[in-house]
Amino acid sequence: MMEMGLRTQLRQTQQLRMTPQLQQAIKLLQLSRLELIDAVQQEMNENPVLEEAREDYDAEALHARQPEVEELKNTDRLQEVRADERDMNKVDWDSYLNDYSSGAMPTNSYQGLSSSELPGIEQTLSTSESLVDHLMRQLRMLSLSPQNEAIGTLIIGNLDETGYLRNSSTAELAADADVTAEQVEAVLSLIQQFDPLGVAARSAQECLMIQATHLMPQDQTVRAILTNHLSDLEQKKIHNITRALEVSDNEVIRAARLIAGLEPKPGRPFSQDIGRYITPDVYIVENDQGELICTLNVDGLPQLRVSNYYKSMLAKKKEDGAKDEVRDYIQEKLRGALWLIRSIEQRHSTIIKVTESIIKFQQDFFEKGVESLRPLVLKEVAEDIGMHESTISRVTTNKYVHTPRGVFELKYFFNSAIGKTGGGDDLASEAVKAKIREIIGEEDPKKPFSDAKIAEKLAADQNIDIARRTVAKYRESMGFLSSSKRKQVF
Repeated sequence: MMEMGLRTQLRQTQQLRMTPQLQQAIKLLQLSRLELIDAVQQEMNENPVLEEAREDYDAEALHARQPEVEELKNTDRLQEVRADERDMNKVDWDSYLNDYSSGAMPTNSYQGLSSSELPGIEQTLSTSESLVDHLMRQLRMLSLSPQNEAIGTLIIGNLDETGYLRNSSTAELAADADVTAEQVEAVLSLIQQFDPLGVAARSAQECLMIQATHLMPQDQTVRAILTNHLSDLEQKKIHNITRALEVSDNEVIRAARLIAGLEPKPGRPFSQDIGRYITPDVYIVENDQGELICTLNVDGLPQLRVSNYYKSMLAKKKEDGAKDEVRDYIQEKLRGALWLIRSIEQRHSTIIKVTESIIKFQQDFFEKGVESLRPLVLKEVAEDIGMHESTISRVTTNKYVHTPRGVFELKYFFNSAIGKTGGGDDLASEAVKAKIREIIGEEDPKKPFSDAKIAEKLAADQNIDIARRTVAKYRESMGFLSSSKRKQVF
């Protein structure tokens, strides 16, 4: 029988650990420009050792001039200021107020204009009215009972940004308001007559029908198309509608034009979409020799430095030989500040290296345009600059570059390859999208190309081997409708 025993054994192994400093460096690398500014500002608020280096502010120079400031207290200029203060106390302020003030309201910049010439109140508002405010104002004008007004408020609060009631059913609203579904339907019918017409509809068909009933109540063709043939109209199947309604093509086209003039999204005029402004992280410019060079955009980024005050305090504590909590605290904050500054510099350096590598791989794009964009993957850039693919992925996320051909996200230059028939260099997917966009732009609106036809033209004219499904995917990503919906029959 073997005896089991315990024994001690030493073994040397390697293990990778993510230190807090390394985690911070990785986090800074993937932050966007605005996120980096916020992170730096937060760190400055938490770390007193960090301060922003301003060109117009020199703490040492200000400290050196402190004796001059103290000496100023005994100069004649300070005595003159005090004399002026004594003179100001002798002013008869009651007489001044009686002579130069009145009980009238302050005048505006439109002084001298009649009331009819003054701008309307809606032109002086700093913010536009939202859809909810617009509908609530109309709801309060109806003088409904408190219960019905509460139902109306609940309905308006459940509308989406386009003005549709899609998120909640009538039964759910009735349960929330503790009323019957019939009461909700009655209040809903009132709100659907509000301005804009068709608001609070539950489908596009109901929205268009509400508008058609109000604007063209006697047009039976319009009502029939909206009731039973809206899908045929969407697919431009005019002959199916003419056979079903037993009317002429011209009659259907006339009704279709009226329907096209209706608003399928009644909440659109009240949308408050704010434009997205992009500040590039890198600029690519062409120098006098025709070479492309990249420079980092440091405008708005705080230039950090370590406070001289805390450095001198730490040196003083070291000379005194004291080991207290203050010294340990300053040392800890000093290490954190130096690591942050080093991490930001490393981030800037990595962005420049990646951008310079992209310029080398995509030289034809900058010279000829998007049609010459070549396929590129993260691995190629990573091998070129000696970094890991994950680092390249973090650098290119939410980073933008300003080039002679426009502003692009760094990820824009990384594309999958589309092969060519009969050999030749592969094309980038963005280059193929540009060719699809060109084909659709040149097509006959009355006979648009199908996805299969576009694939055939790319193969015949450009020697591009691409499947119909890929064409459909690229077309949808660019916002183009299918051929049946792009077709113009009137």
